[in-house]
Amino acid sequence: MSENKVITVAAALITDRAGRYLLVRKRNTPYFMQPGGKPEPGETPQAALVRELWEELSLEVKLADLTPLGRFEDRAANEPGHKLIADMFAITTAQTDFSPAAEIEEVIWFDPRQPGEVILAPFSRSQLMPEA
Repeated sequence: MSENKVITVAAALITDRAGRYLLVRKRNTPYFMQPGGKPEPGETPQAALVRELWEELSLEVKLADLTPLGRFEDRAANEPGHKLIADMFAITTAQTDFSPAAEIEEVIWFDPRQPGEVILAPFSRSQLMPEA
């Protein structure tokens, strides 16, 4: 991975009361990952995440709902040769139904105890859900 090929995102580790993870799959990719996206110029990771969750899932989140988990690095799933840097935040929600919008093709609740045939993005598999 080249150091000059870096993608920086803000993403959410969203869980429900059953301990499942909310994952999304973008169009034209097999990988499921945590929802989120790239901050716009001058936008904080928290503000970017609130905006992206609304745009992609119609999930309304307040800044106070975000629990910082840290900054993580891995290889990008959809951009070969790129490094991913993700500012991660935890969110717990009671909402169960989501409508994919923007570039999101599919939304699922993922149970790592029963992973099935879900293809996880490298970052999701190695950093956030290594038990899957």
